[in-house]
Amino acid sequence: MAGAILGWIVTCNIMDMVRIGSDQPEYKVPELNTIPDNHEDQPVPGQALIESAAYHLPPLIYGAATLSRHYNTDHTLDSSTPFRAVRLALRYGIAAFDTSPYYGASEIILGQILLALRDQFPRSSYSLITKCGRYGARDFNYKPDTIRQSVLRSLARFGTDYLDVVYLHDIEFVSTPVRPQPSSGRHVEALTDQKLAADWGIADGHEGKIWGPGDQVVIDALAELRKMKDEGLIKAVGVSGYDLPTLLRLSLMFLHNTGKPIDILLSFSHYDLQNSTFAAYYPVLTHRAKIERVLTAGPFSMGLLTPNPPAWHPAPPKLVASVNRVRDWALTPNGWPDGLVNLALGWAMRREGAVMGGEGKDVPLVVGLSTPKEIHESMAVWREVMAVQAGTVDERAERRRAAEATAREMFTADGWADCSWDHLSQ
Repeated sequence: MAGAILGWIVTCNIMDMVRIGSDQPEYKVPELNTIPDNHEDQPVPGQALIESAAYHLPPLIYGAATLSRHYNTDHTLDSSTPFRAVRLALRYGIAAFDTSPYYGASEIILGQILLALRDQFPRSSYSLITKCGRYGARDFNYKPDTIRQSVLRSLARFGTDYLDVVYLHDIEFVSTPVRPQPSSGRHVEALTDQKLAADWGIADGHEGKIWGPGDQVVIDALAELRKMKDEGLIKAVGVSGYDLPTLLRLSLMFLHNTGKPIDILLSFSHYDLQNSTFAAYYPVLTHRAKIERVLTAGPFSMGLLTPNPPAWHPAPPKLVASVNRVRDWALTPNGWPDGLVNLALGWAMRREGAVMGGEGKDVPLVVGLSTPKEIHESMAVWREVMAVQAGTVDERAERRRAAEATAREMFTADGWADCSWDHLSQ
């Protein structure tokens, strides 16, 4: 089967987005009667995922960047694994999918799988979240016409007449750069240090300032998305990105220049075992910038906390070394029996504390998922964490908390706890 389903990869690198207007690759779902459907493909009975009334999304969202060579091999993409993973996710109630044209063939593969499953799971049973504006490592196009063409192409790829959410993708690369040089990476300090706040453009009085032509570009792109929302093609529009101070600045700029907030915002790699800065920014984004839905993604920090981080990961060598030290410790008898990935996933799912246990208790988590095994494991961890939050205390729960605390202490000792990398310089 290798090459038959994704034969186009011989001449097209899936890591690169297929440009708008060019020939589109085709993906064919394997014959359904050849795809296994056994006990591994059935949900394990237990606590069910319930859609949040505030977010209209389940607690866990399927991160579909995995349906590409960003995270998987041609062999995996050619197999029945993607179909089985998506089907199992839906059976569990993971009924929302986050993707992007930037994720290679992800939209195409996911779209064809969902169409093949439409008799069991009609369009109304799940949410589709995608992005626009980024089409390659250094290929950004926020022109309104391109934004529209991108959304229309996404609609066609999914065979649907509406998208639940569309983000402007990695908006910090297109907006006018407003940031300290160099940046310490400790974004939380910008919320209390007035000089840093001014350097990031988030000081009081700067809310409506348009700092340069890049800012006007993103304002115009958002306006086009809002037109498409008015046309009924999109239900909610927003932005995604990494630098939290920049996401706050732009959210304030949109609010004060257009008279209304964005509907939704996605922050990635800022609520994980190494970096918890998202918790500090959540109340500022929801109150000061008035965003009703703020999501977090990347419990493994784009693969950094996994056994095999992708070669393209922007983390600096010293942070990678710190993660390696924590990963090695997790495998020792005094670590965590299920390894760092399991430990990190549970930490990112936990909704406790003044912010995440309060106003942020319904914040969904986007998790990259590739296989049925990963989906079963993710649901098992989620149920374990939810049981603890409901009051269940046992030896494993206490050991998990102790292991989380030790991992955090190790990152702190290395100087990397709650520290963000400078990805704009990559």
